[in-house]
Amino acid sequence: MVKHAIVADIGGTNARFSRVNLETLALDHVVVYPCADFATLALALNYYRTEQQLTEIAHVAVAIACPVNGDLVKMTNFFWQFSISETKAELGLAEFIVLNDFTAVAMCLPALTASEKVKFGAGTADATKPMAVLGAGTGLGVGHLIPTAHGYIPLPGEGGHVGWTAQNEQEWFIQRYLAAHFGHVSPERLLSGPGIESLYLAIAAYRGVTTEPKTAADISQHALAKTDELCSAVIAQFFASLGGLAGDLALTLSTFGGVYVGGGIVPKLLPLLEDSEFRSRFEAKGRFTDFNRQIATYVVTAEQPGLLGCAVYLKQILAS
Repeated sequence: MVKHAIVADIGGTNARFSRVNLETLALDHVVVYPCADFATLALALNYYRTEQQLTEIAHVAVAIACPVNGDLVKMTNFFWQFSISETKAELGLAEFIVLNDFTAVAMCLPALTASEKVKFGAGTADATKPMAVLGAGTGLGVGHLIPTAHGYIPLPGEGGHVGWTAQNEQEWFIQRYLAAHFGHVSPERLLSGPGIESLYLAIAAYRGVTTEPKTAADISQHALAKTDELCSAVIAQFFASLGGLAGDLALTLSTFGGVYVGGGIVPKLLPLLEDSEFRSRFEAKGRFTDFNRQIATYVVTAEQPGLLGCAVYLKQILAS
């Protein structure tokens, strides 16, 4: 049995690497690099192995923020692209597994401890039933997880790019505003770092307010400090729309195992979640409101869920 492996979580901005003990799932040698510092994933991975003196480790699993549908992988929000088979050969690896980033986050769900997730609202989770996960960061990731008698089956998907549905006057305005700029209005156009920045300008226009653009970090900080009413309105809309999408995912696969919110944005905004419309929008599904009310919702607060999920996935693959 292989004891140690390298796992990585590659987003549109940063690349996280770690060694993992596959017996205990303990992570160490955790390093974060800006993706822009490297021309290719292979260069970043080789630099990590060399810098951390881990060149003897030949089993690697990588979670990456894009679809993984074959040998050629092209990132959605960054310029890296590569062949899985060629990279494996170039680096002399015995195992090189590449999976969608939210496939990895989905795989981490069964391994989360009580201190690595925060429950919001009613509902209970049955660990034998399907689960859903979504998370906002540079983009919007979506995935599902199906428990079986022989392990877990992750279901990758691109649910962040379906059509977003407006439900009230402000949202109808946002829909038109974003459509004028982007054409297709997906949930990712609102529920991401760039989405928060677009929401700020859209809601300002809806209110007839002239304002300069703000970064997602600035908007979030003002909302947390309650020092800017427009920023507070943006985050309120963010949580309302996030809850609606989470509720849709719950209905899609009857996720009585729970719906989990990950990503880099929501854990930082936890103080604002309780008083938001997240849970009410999650449940507001017409004739299926009572159905969704039974389903638990959580925020994933684990420090490195993508790395943990890669480790769980690789361990399951090697065991089989």
